[in-house]
Amino acid sequence: MSTRVAVALRVRVDPVACEAYGYCAELLPERVTLDEWGYPVVDGTAVGADLVELATRSAAECPRRAFLVEEAGRTR
Repeated sequence: MSTRVAVALRVRVDPVACEAYGYCAELLPERVTLDEWGYPVVDGTAVGADLVELATRSAAECPRRAFLVEEAGRTR
């Protein structure tokens, strides 16, 4: 018997690695906006099942690997 466990995911940005390319905001505008200098600001809410694919793609497309998808509550 297989048991499925729902895991809440959140996105975050490594501010040291980020160079403000903005791909994350283009791909995931539901969770990411850009500040006045073009750096991403994430809203901190959990990523719903409907956005997991876009969040994962945003992390994969980030040239500096600064956009991360992590389990909610997980610390660095």
